[in-house]
Amino acid sequence: MLASMKRTTVKIPDDLDARLRHEAQRRGVTIAEISRLALEAYLGVGQVRRHLGAAGAGRSGRSDVSERIEEILAAEVAR
Repeated sequence: MLASMKRTTVKIPDDLDARLRHEAQRRGVTIAEISRLALEAYLGVGQVRRHLGAAGAGRSGRSDVSERIEEILAAEVAR
Protein backbone atom coordinates (compact mmCIF):
# COMPACT_ATOMS: atom_id res chain seq x y z
CA MET A 1 0.00 0.00 0.00
CA LEU A 2 1.16 3.51 -0.73
CA ALA A 3 2.53 5.62 2.11
CA SER A 4 0.58 8.73 1.15
CA MET A 5 -2.95 8.70 -0.22
CA LYS A 6 -5.53 11.32 -1.10
CA ARG A 7 -9.26 10.97 -0.59
CA THR A 8 -11.33 11.67 -3.70
CA THR A 9 -15.07 11.67 -4.21
CA VAL A 10 -16.36 10.29 -7.49
CA LYS A 11 -20.00 10.39 -8.56
CA ILE A 12 -21.10 7.23 -10.37
CA PRO A 13 -24.47 5.88 -11.48
CA ASP A 14 -26.34 3.50 -9.18
CA ASP A 15 -25.80 0.47 -11.44
CA LEU A 16 -22.03 1.04 -11.55
CA ASP A 17 -21.99 1.49 -7.77
CA ALA A 18 -23.79 -1.83 -7.36
CA ARG A 19 -21.31 -3.58 -9.65
CA LEU A 20 -18.37 -2.00 -7.82
CA ARG A 21 -19.68 -3.08 -4.42
CA HIS A 22 -20.43 -6.59 -5.68
CA GLU A 23 -16.90 -6.98 -7.12
CA ALA A 24 -15.27 -5.71 -3.93
CA GLN A 25 -17.31 -8.16 -1.86
CA ARG A 26 -16.60 -11.01 -4.28
CA ARG A 27 -12.85 -10.39 -4.04
CA GLY A 28 -12.90 -9.69 -0.31
CA VAL A 29 -11.30 -6.26 -0.70
CA THR A 30 -12.41 -2.68 -0.17
CA ILE A 31 -14.21 -0.53 -2.71
CA ALA A 32 -11.20 1.80 -2.57
CA GLU A 33 -8.87 -1.04 -3.60
CA ILE A 34 -11.03 -1.99 -6.59
CA SER A 35 -11.22 1.70 -7.57
CA ARG A 36 -7.43 2.12 -7.33
CA LEU A 37 -6.82 -1.00 -9.43
CA ALA A 38 -9.31 0.15 -12.07
CA LEU A 39 -7.77 3.63 -12.25
CA GLU A 40 -4.24 2.22 -12.46
CA ALA A 41 -5.29 -0.11 -15.29
CA TYR A 42 -7.08 2.69 -17.15
CA LEU A 43 -4.25 5.18 -16.74
CA GLY A 44 -1.51 2.63 -17.39
CA VAL A 45 0.29 3.05 -14.08
CA GLY A 46 1.30 0.62 -11.38
CA GLN A 47 2.09 -2.96 -12.24
CA VAL A 48 2.64 -3.57 -15.93
CA ARG A 49 0.49 -6.39 -17.23
CA ARG A 50 1.43 -8.19 -20.38
CA HIS A 51 -1.22 -9.84 -22.51
CA LEU A 52 -0.25 -13.25 -23.80
CA GLY A 53 -1.22 -14.00 -27.36
CA ALA A 54 -1.77 -17.60 -26.26
CA ALA A 55 -4.77 -16.45 -24.23
CA GLY A 56 -6.90 -16.74 -27.36
CA ALA A 57 -5.47 -20.12 -28.36
CA GLY A 58 -8.75 -21.85 -27.54
CA ARG A 59 -10.37 -20.06 -30.47
CA SER A 60 -7.61 -20.93 -32.90
CA GLY A 61 -9.50 -23.77 -34.53
CA ARG A 62 -6.63 -26.12 -33.73
CA SER A 63 -7.43 -29.38 -32.00
CA ASP A 64 -4.00 -29.90 -30.40
CA VAL A 65 -3.85 -26.80 -28.15
CA SER A 66 -4.35 -28.73 -24.91
CA GLU A 67 -1.47 -31.06 -25.77
CA ARG A 68 0.80 -28.15 -26.80
CA ILE A 69 -0.10 -25.60 -24.10
CA GLU A 70 3.33 -25.64 -22.41
CA GLU A 71 5.05 -25.09 -25.76
CA ILE A 72 2.63 -22.30 -26.71
CA LEU A 73 3.03 -20.50 -23.38
CA ALA A 74 6.84 -20.82 -23.45
CA ALA A 75 6.92 -19.27 -26.91
CA GLU A 76 4.72 -16.36 -25.78
CA VAL A 77 6.81 -15.67 -22.67
CA ALA A 78 10.00 -15.74 -24.77
CA ARG A 79 8.65 -12.94 -27.03
